[in-house]
Amino acid sequence: MASKLNPTFSEELKKYGSVNFNACYNCGTCTAVCSLSTTDISFPREMVRLSALGLEDEIKKSLKPWECYYCGECTTHCPQTANPGELMMSLRRWLTAKYDWTGLSGLFYKYLPAFLTAMVLVFAGVLFFANSVNWELERLLHLGHMFERTAIATVFVVIFIPNLLRMWYFTVVKAGVKVPFKTYFTALNDLFVHMFTQKRARDCDGNHFRWLEHMILVFAYLALLFTTVFLNWFSTENLFVIVLGYLESAFIFIITADFVKDRIQKKQTLTKNSKPSDWFFVIWLMLMGLTAFFVRLFIDFNILETSKWLYIIHLTVLVQWALIIVPFGKWTHFLYRSFAMYFAKIKSVKK
Repeated sequence: MASKLNPTFSEELKKYGSVNFNACYNCGTCTAVCSLSTTDISFPREMVRLSALGLEDEIKKSLKPWECYYCGECTTHCPQTANPGELMMSLRRWLTAKYDWTGLSGLFYKYLPAFLTAMVLVFAGVLFFANSVNWELERLLHLGHMFERTAIATVFVVIFIPNLLRMWYFTVVKAGVKVPFKTYFTALNDLFVHMFTQKRARDCDGNHFRWLEHMILVFAYLALLFTTVFLNWFSTENLFVIVLGYLESAFIFIITADFVKDRIQKKQTLTKNSKPSDWFFVIWLMLMGLTAFFVRLFIDFNILETSKWLYIIHLTVLVQWALIIVPFGKWTHFLYRSFAMYFAKIKSVKK
């Protein structure tokens, strides 16, 4: 059956941040400069044409938007300023909305007031919770720690597993891919390599320093998550764990502060068209590292009891991050991109 054309698709993509991609006149410059292009793959021109035609089903079957790490070469060299790199970013946002069974990702991407309302409601919920326990610091810390563990498990089971299954259905099942079942196990190496090393970013982007920053940030974030949730960083007296937590939170703050600086200066193609989801992701991650660092510092100086507001700020950032940004914001790109590399490996195996 032929794929259905959607003539209004370009208007839909504008809500996800696309910039002028209809100006493309198919010259092929983007394909010529893209390091991902081969004699068999027209990258990213194929996605530009599919988007222009509104072939939504074909786009949903594709993993190519996730294979792009937005080095910016295609946009820089485009003679029509069609911004193909920004189109790929917009397609990633659009695909995130399509994978999400709740529909909240699409709502938050397209309508900033809806996102801000959700953030305000979470803040109000944190204040209500703090008041319900009479602002007792020990209970705040204990229940905050319990929330972290519960939120991780709930988001993973309720949001991520169903969404990843939808992604698999769109990109593997509907694409008609049939491979031996064992391939799903033998290809796992690609999942973990790309998840933890961001290897494609190094291969795609000539800026190896930025790739190194991303890799350190991934490890620092995951390590701080483990240190805080499973080693109970805010309550432990183990010196090694305490110092480890300080280092992890410091790395997160320093690297994300550098990312914020780049977005403010807009010197790189990647940062010239930053959308609210980009800003909130990097700023809230920076605030996570900063507030966690000072909460632990105040604990060690025994002054957190008289500065409960600091923990309330940290808890608010944490809850907003866990309930909104992680399951429905740009954080999901980290997860979907890793699984895209995994599914691409599976699709490369012929039965």
